[in-house]
Amino acid sequence: MPNVDGQSARNSMDIWPSLPFEAWHDTCATLHMWTQIVGKIRLVLSPPVNHWWHVTFYVTARGLTTSPAPYGQRTFAMDFDFIAHRLLITTSDGGTRTMALAPRSVADFYRELMAILHALDIDVVIRAIPDEAEHPIPFADDHVHAAYDAEYAHRFWRILVQVDRVFKVFRGRFLGKCSPVHFFWGSFDLAVTRFSGRRAPAEPGADAIMREAASHEESSCGFWPGSGAMPAPAFYAYTFPAPAGLEREPIRPRSAFYSPDFSQFLLPHEEVRRADAPDEVLLEFLQSTYEAGATLAHWDRAALERTTAA
Repeated sequence: MPNVDGQSARNSMDIWPSLPFEAWHDTCATLHMWTQIVGKIRLVLSPPVNHWWHVTFYVTARGLTTSPAPYGQRTFAMDFDFIAHRLLITTSDGGTRTMALAPRSVADFYRELMAILHALDIDVVIRAIPDEAEHPIPFADDHVHAAYDAEYAHRFWRILVQVDRVFKVFRGRFLGKCSPVHFFWGSFDLAVTRFSGRRAPAEPGADAIMREAASHEESSCGFWPGSGAMPAPAFYAYTFPAPAGLEREPIRPRSAFYSPDFSQFLLPHEEVRRADAPDEVLLEFLQSTYEAGATLAHWDRAALERTTAA
C-alpha cells in the first residue's frame, strides 16, 4: 500500500542501512583523510566562529558540503557526492570541476585537489597533516590509505541523512544557543550541541583547540560511524562539565548505557536501525540524556526549552 506521500512503505532497516565497521573500516579511514584535506581548506579561508563551527560540513541530499567558503571577492564550495561518487568544486564566478571518489591514495587525492583549485585561481596553503589521528601521515606522503568501497560510502551517507533529519527535530525543541547539525571532519562525527549560556571552567592542560571548543557549558550528542577505539557505529551523548552522579542517571532506551571508557552515554546504531520506530528510539536517547545532564547541572530548563509546538 502506498503511504500518504505516495511512496511504498519501507522497512526501517532499508532506510537505516547496516554499517559493519569491519567491512568498511579501510574506506572509513581513507574517507576520513579526504574530508580532512577538504576541511582544512575551508578552515584556513573561513572567518572564525565560536566552538570551531566555521570548519564543519553539512549533510546534503547527495552527500556532504563545506557550504560556500570565501576567497577574495569570490566564494566556492566543495561537495562530496556519495551517489555519483564525485567531489564537486564550484565557484561563484561559474567555475566547475569534479574529481572521482574511487580507490586512490590520500596523496593522489591531495595532489589532484590542489591542482584543481590552482586551475580555478584558488591558491591555499594548509597544514597538510591530519588532526585527531593516532598515527598521522602527511597528506602528500600517505599511500597507506587508498580504499574506497562505493557501496559502504553510500550507506554511510544514507545513515547521515536519517541522523541529520532526527537531530534537527531534537534541535528545534531548544530555545537557547544551539549549534547547527554539522559534521566534524576531525573527529568524523555528526553532532548537535546545546548550551546553558554559562561559561565552563577551563580544563587543566587543554590546548587552544579544546579551550575554544569547550569554552561554555554544553550538552552534546552525535553519531560516530566507528573507529579503532569503538569498532561499531554508535550514537553518543555527554554533558560538559559532567555533573556529579551523571553516570548513574537512568536513561532511555534500555539498550543505551554509560561508558566509563568514553565518559559518555552510548547507544549502538544497530539498536536504532532494528527498532520498529527508529526516530522515536533515537529521540528518546537524545532527550533522556539531555534531561539527565541539564537537571543535575541546574540549567534553567524552563527558559531554554520549547514547551509548545512552533
